[in-house]
Amino acid sequence: MSEASIALFKSLGFADQKAKETAANKKICTRLETLIAEVNPAGSTTHAGLLYTLAATASPTAGSLHLNYIGSAIVAEKLKSADQVAAAIKFTEPIKEGPIDDKAFNEACGVGVQVTLEEIISGIENLFATKKDEIDKKGHSVLGILIAEMKKSLKWANAATVKEEVEKKLIQVFGPKGDAKAKPATPAESKSAATTASPQAKLTITEMAKTFKFVHEGQLSQLHKPGENPQIKPELMIEHLKRTGGRVITRFPPEPNGFLHIGHAKAINVNFGFAKAHNGITNLRYDDTNPEAEEEKYFTSILNTIKWLGFEPAQITYSSDHFQRLYDLAVDLIKRDKAYVCYCTGEDIHAQRGGDNMGPRFECKHRNRPIFESLVEFERMKNGEYGEGVAILRMKMDMFNPNPQFWDLVAYRVLFSHHYRTGDEWCIYPTYDYTHCLVDSFEDITHSLCTTEFTLSRESYYWLVDALELYKPVQWEYGRLALTYAIMSKRKLLQLVNEKYVSGWDDPRLYTMVGVRRRGFTPEAINAFVRELGVTNSNSVIPAERLENFVRDHLNEVAPRLMVVMEPLKVTITNLHEDHLEYITVQNKPRDDSMGTHVVPFTRTVYIDASDFRENDDPEFFRLILGKSVGLLNVSRPIIARQVVKDASGKIIEIKAEIEESLKTKPKAYIQWVAESKKDNSPVNVEIRNYSNLFLHPNPMDKKLVPGGWLSDINPNSLVVVNALAEVGVKTSKVEDKYQFVRLGYYCVDLDSDVAEGKYVFNRTVSLKEDSGKQ
Repeated sequence: MSEASIALFKSLGFADQKAKETAANKKICTRLETLIAEVNPAGSTTHAGLLYTLAATASPTAGSLHLNYIGSAIVAEKLKSADQVAAAIKFTEPIKEGPIDDKAFNEACGVGVQVTLEEIISGIENLFATKKDEIDKKGHSVLGILIAEMKKSLKWANAATVKEEVEKKLIQVFGPKGDAKAKPATPAESKSAATTASPQAKLTITEMAKTFKFVHEGQLSQLHKPGENPQIKPELMIEHLKRTGGRVITRFPPEPNGFLHIGHAKAINVNFGFAKAHNGITNLRYDDTNPEAEEEKYFTSILNTIKWLGFEPAQITYSSDHFQRLYDLAVDLIKRDKAYVCYCTGEDIHAQRGGDNMGPRFECKHRNRPIFESLVEFERMKNGEYGEGVAILRMKMDMFNPNPQFWDLVAYRVLFSHHYRTGDEWCIYPTYDYTHCLVDSFEDITHSLCTTEFTLSRESYYWLVDALELYKPVQWEYGRLALTYAIMSKRKLLQLVNEKYVSGWDDPRLYTMVGVRRRGFTPEAINAFVRELGVTNSNSVIPAERLENFVRDHLNEVAPRLMVVMEPLKVTITNLHEDHLEYITVQNKPRDDSMGTHVVPFTRTVYIDASDFRENDDPEFFRLILGKSVGLLNVSRPIIARQVVKDASGKIIEIKAEIEESLKTKPKAYIQWVAESKKDNSPVNVEIRNYSNLFLHPNPMDKKLVPGGWLSDINPNSLVVVNALAEVGVKTSKVEDKYQFVRLGYYCVDLDSDVAEGKYVFNRTVSLKEDSGKQ
């Protein structure tokens, strides 16, 4: 990271952290410095933001001609918004050489177009009239959709002004966001809103999980429409549109060599959500080109996770479906003199690419062998005449291109491995770099959405489909999602599993999708969390507590309540008869009749949690104290502690109490309890697994905070097992059922349970409120 670059960016008005981040990003830094030198040598701060946008979002294939032309338009204040810069990038991208048509550029980018405030307000009024039913139904949550619609009708309107005016109109109709009642500006509007609108004070998690706001706002809203991506031959697009009818087609393409994690939940929502928002479809495509690491359990788990999250693939496809076609195209690539068989080792290739010292690059000695030789040798590879690592097929790209994804990538390698689907039919397998773009083309994918580590691959992606003169999808990259207190690396996750730091891939302390499902996270909460974050090009590390808050909010909406005591303390109510037994009807969720009720016994002997009793008076303690009273949840009268019984060590083992004859004053506090009733097999013994963060620090990879390495950061108390007592309502449980244990937290029935045999195991999902100690 250059101090000179940081100083330059700070001089343009960048904040200190932004300047450092920009300087650390080689691609953006180099482009932005070049732009500043070429089009903004005076160092004006006015245009720095848009120049940064240009440097960060232009295609890797964009040359200096395009960048300088657009940059000059920014400095000349022809382009005044991010939307105009995006349009300029899109307009210039197909132009390979020659001058840019100024008139066509200006028209395509809205240069000189002025959209007045009056036009914006008029457009909003028309929009509210045409979408009245949808707006009345969704209230403030329709904001993103309305902004997207306004962009269509008034393309070059100032985005901030549009957002501000739409928000004003929504407040005018529904009142301030969060208000339970509409508060229109005039009595007439108030009457209209009261009769037509049903505003929501706050979206539920279930509603947030279905919103397409993240598609209609931000960078996803600026992606091309089907048919707008240029092709090396125009007829390729014509044929593509005939096959697809012009609909959006995306794909989720996991490698079936491991279990999905929480970052994949974002990828699933982006691909399926973007397509659905545009009435398109999404395929699940298994990228099964590495038979050494692929197993049936991964295929099964991936599909189960997608369906659990609520998505249904239009098709389930496999890269291996196309092995023959991929091979035939590799032969075609050789015939076009764009691929060659190479005998170099990994060390040889590393040296050709500059080696450890990043020295000069040079071409492989096999690169210019005759085409017929490579055809013969590739056939020999296919026939199994070469051992693993002896021969490879490389693409003849450009070893002197600054992009390392152009340094003659490997297309095929020899692997004598049994493939899960094709058996032993093949002993050569295509690489990701060769396969991915071609199968996207075969499937007519319109938007190849992937994470930012593939940004440099975009250029080689386009090169290969153009080299073979195939339909070319558009690749677009977005930032990955990671969480604090979590590890996402497959290699490190495997180490945790293999070395028994956790119980398996589905250990509830891991943020694998099978792990969070077992812990009790809901698909609605995960989808809502991902969609609320939005989609940008920046990789993000989100506090795990933020995801937990979504889970907590959803479980508060849907989870029935049960009474459980973690550390049982016997209470004998001495003024009740020994055979006293009454049944109390308890709401499954207070103040929500729709969730039903269940019945619990109440007897002379009950168990409370030991933490709810103190022998000595404490003015700050409002639960049970010797000589004072406390309420029992759902019982009409409080109890008073009269005496304690201790064992030989002095530990309290029983409380003698009395129940008040009538409710004289409302208790200051109510506590949960479980009754002893042989007739009802109450209480019920349950095993509680209280999970917390697996790591002690938010970033276990931080060597300053964790000098002993990430494995030394494992929290020794991340799992605490408790044998507890539960009320009889627990007996109707099934695996994955979720409850709020009153006053304790949210819990999920674990798969280790055997409910038929009366064995109940619960995992703590989240506490009742965020643990401030995590901050």
